[in-house]
Amino acid sequence: MIAAGAAVAFGAPLALDSGGALAQATSPAGKHFDAKGNLPSMFTIELRKGVSATLPFEDRRDFEEAKKGFIAEPPFMKIMADAGNVAWDMGSYQWLLQGKDFPSIHPSLQRQAVLNMAFGLYEVLPGRIYQVRGFDLANISFIKGDTGWIVFDPLTAKETARAALEFINEKLGKRPVLGVVYSHSHVDHFGGVRGVVDEADVVSGKVKLIAPEGFMQAAIEENVFTGNAMSRRTQYSYAVLLPRDPFGHADQSIGKNVASGNVGLIPPNHLIKRDFEEVTVDGVKMVFQNTPDTEAPVEMNTWFPQFKAFWAAENITGTIHNIYTPRGAPVRNALNWSKQINVALYKFGQEAEVMFASHSWPRWGNARIQEVMRTQRDTYANLNNQSLHYANLGVTINEIQNVYQLPPSLWKQWPAHSYHGSEQHNSRGVINRFLGYWDGNPVNIAPLSPKDSAPLYVEMMGGSAKIVARGKELIDQGKYLEASEILNKLVFAQPGNQVAKDLLANAFEQLGYQKESPTLRNIYLQGAYELRNGLPGGTPVRSSGPDMIRAMSTENWLDFIGISIDPRKAGGMHFTINLITPDNGEKYLVEMSNATLTNIKGEQAKTPDLTITVNRAELNQVMMGTNSFDDLIKAGKATFVGDRKPFDQLRSILVSFAPNFEILPGTAAPTAAADAKRNEEPNPFKVPDLMPPDAAGD
Repeated sequence: MIAAGAAVAFGAPLALDSGGALAQATSPAGKHFDAKGNLPSMFTIELRKGVSATLPFEDRRDFEEAKKGFIAEPPFMKIMADAGNVAWDMGSYQWLLQGKDFPSIHPSLQRQAVLNMAFGLYEVLPGRIYQVRGFDLANISFIKGDTGWIVFDPLTAKETARAALEFINEKLGKRPVLGVVYSHSHVDHFGGVRGVVDEADVVSGKVKLIAPEGFMQAAIEENVFTGNAMSRRTQYSYAVLLPRDPFGHADQSIGKNVASGNVGLIPPNHLIKRDFEEVTVDGVKMVFQNTPDTEAPVEMNTWFPQFKAFWAAENITGTIHNIYTPRGAPVRNALNWSKQINVALYKFGQEAEVMFASHSWPRWGNARIQEVMRTQRDTYANLNNQSLHYANLGVTINEIQNVYQLPPSLWKQWPAHSYHGSEQHNSRGVINRFLGYWDGNPVNIAPLSPKDSAPLYVEMMGGSAKIVARGKELIDQGKYLEASEILNKLVFAQPGNQVAKDLLANAFEQLGYQKESPTLRNIYLQGAYELRNGLPGGTPVRSSGPDMIRAMSTENWLDFIGISIDPRKAGGMHFTINLITPDNGEKYLVEMSNATLTNIKGEQAKTPDLTITVNRAELNQVMMGTNSFDDLIKAGKATFVGDRKPFDQLRSILVSFAPNFEILPGTAAPTAAADAKRNEEPNPFKVPDLMPPDAAGD
């Protein structure tokens, strides 16, 4: 059982040898899952030993805290989705609890991966606060009120949240859910809401559903316009298509992975609008601290004065998060993040006796809480200040990742380690936020595309044979970054050169093994897999659903339609369409001109080419792909007045996006037939999934 294994793992240090390095073990599978895969090189192992010697393995407090309060584990490791697929499988990571060391995993990351194996029901504050951990990427927290539960962050999927509620009710006695809190706008913190409450109870006010102001807009907006690209990039940053294996996916730093179930969204009926706002639900007094522009566009911490307990949402989770999110999202504000932690430290942290969060495990005792808060505050501030310090000395976005270093005093503290983020890509993110992507060199303001520049490099380097030979030399010397630099040029110049792709994959693989951050590890290992084998045959489970469509504004949908048109086919088209949705009283003017589709809410053309009238409730079906405009017209649920030609023109130039485009050249060669099939969607007005799995805690 996982809890039994976890208890062993949490009770003893990670197999350290007498020299402080981690003792070697073998893969649970006995060999690499990929026939072309390699074991860690001598350089990777030596680097690992050197890093191990600098890490504070003697600090065992995280292990003690991670097992504290354990009540029970469930009799299952899998949670099935209502659709029949496996929504969650904690057993797929059981190999981490063998008490072995895996040389293909950074020692610090392996430590974090073992800590994240907590599975079951835990008591945070006797008789009052509980968490179910290991049922999803996030924790679901339960506050016991006078008569019922207040649920904080109901996970990603209906099925995992429902299983957690059933489990705590089984162990502690059944109680109704009278309150739900969404701490912020990422899907692993609200998507499972329908597993714990009925929407009718929220609408009636029987259940108070609390969220920060701007929640609904943020929950949808961050993922509308680039959702397809985010889904593809998530395959890299979360390695969702790689085996859960010492050579593949080992951990996601703030949890094991993301559940694949039914994602829902019930609009909140109480918004927190002020910087600090007090709300009482079922006898529990809560003081909410709004912390916008931190880990999410909108987010809030919570103080429980009766319990001297502080809920840190995803602002303080014991790991340094993403400032730049590799899946794609607006760059976050490291300085503001630090300042909001500082506010919490001085407003609540002076009294807090327990701090818990939506990921990781709680911390107990005021001194320990203040230590972790200060460590995370200082790490975010240092990341911001030091990156900008070097920028003001002329260090560019293309250099900072090799200059920035965490101060030794912070490196010696586990909560300062960048598991979800990394010092390398976060420091680049800070500069990108303030200065943008350009490094000041004129050649880089509008550079050649890699496929155009790469042949020049290959020619000047003397051709592919010389690059391959030199690449092998560099790999044999353990110079993996240098090897990847030149081999990448060759792969872009010659996408069909499998020898070059295999060599580049070898370099990527060792770089992945060496990374503490699972995000960077995943990116390198996914890249290696695709170079060797092409794109995986499957695609990740996509997590949007009817609730997401209903929550999306008509304006967002029209904006996305504008993104979806093929500009090469739109030239010469001119038309105006009035769109009217009577059930919500909205009107839009849609105009095509200059190969660009625009819209404006509240306006109507005096002499439109076409007027479309359809209730928003029916338009939802079009957006979900379960109905078409023509079907609605036949059913008398939509009307077209005027010339239908603009509608048919618009429909003919819409492109249906799919998350299977190449990132590395030569990994997929879509045929004309495949392209045609992709673009023959029966309903081209359908919205693709809005929430990539990594909108999760990322």
